[in-house]
Amino acid sequence: MRLASLTILALCCLYACKDSENSSAEKTNAPTEKKGKAEGVSIMVLGTAQDAGSPHIACKKACCAALFENENNARKVVSLGVLDYTNEKSYLFEATPDISTQVKVLKDAMGASSPELPSGVFLTHAHIGHYTGLMYLGKEATNAPETPVFAMPKMTSFLRENGPWSQLVSDRNILLKPLAHQQAVPLTEQLKVVPFTVPHRDEYSETVGYKIIGPNKSALFIPDINKWSVWETPIAKLIAEVDYAFLDATFYDGEEINSRDISEIPHPFVIESMDLFQSLAPADKAKVFFIHFNHTNPLLREDSPQTMKVLQEGYKIARKGMVFSL
Repeated sequence: MRLASLTILALCCLYACKDSENSSAEKTNAPTEKKGKAEGVSIMVLGTAQDAGSPHIACKKACCAALFENENNARKVVSLGVLDYTNEKSYLFEATPDISTQVKVLKDAMGASSPELPSGVFLTHAHIGHYTGLMYLGKEATNAPETPVFAMPKMTSFLRENGPWSQLVSDRNILLKPLAHQQAVPLTEQLKVVPFTVPHRDEYSETVGYKIIGPNKSALFIPDINKWSVWETPIAKLIAEVDYAFLDATFYDGEEINSRDISEIPHPFVIESMDLFQSLAPADKAKVFFIHFNHTNPLLREDSPQTMKVLQEGYKIARKGMVFSL
């Protein structure tokens, strides 16, 4: 009896604290995950966590307890890498606090002879997980030589007019490349990016999502947005137009946040998104990859009941290291 009790206790602890991003994503997302090849154009998932990461600073909950003790914790803040092997170009989407390891992964994927830094960085907005990694391009760190940084007008002005980011501009560590709503940016003959504004908490900049268009396929990237209902663009229509849709899944539901006013941090709950997408064809549901998980979000764990629910409903969950052909 005592042995059985100890076994159950051990399994419960493993379930509560397991950082399962170290395990193979093929268990839950095999149909659309692909191995990277040194040809064509690919998207790589470099991180899936919300801005403050996982473990979260000062968190006392079980979801973070074991992670603080794990120096090899694999979770990284949300970011995508885009690799054009044919033209030997790579692009980073979001400059996160984990940029040092993320650009290394991107460089290694491109090959040993490729540059250490990407050919350009695309930003979505001025919240801490999405742009503060730019500081590592400055003279205190890599002292980057004119890395192109693509951003919308308000975001561009914010970087140019406020320190310490303005020093990156004046020292020419970064070259600001202004974007415009719905205006495509051709990067190579087989890769282009289309930014579009989305409603969000725009204290310092506007917020954008991206459509990333390769030679054969395309992807949607919307890591942050307010409720789908306040956006004039039908998200279901955009999902139908692409092959992959990486969408905001900050919170699974409202119950996981019990220390803050949830109205102050509006995002579409995963349960709300699944309800909205219920009428989608199975093929369109399979395009949806939930991403940008708060540290409390049970979708961070591959073995959680919520993860099983999402997969059973026909959706996917983004995992670090996934590679998709464009």
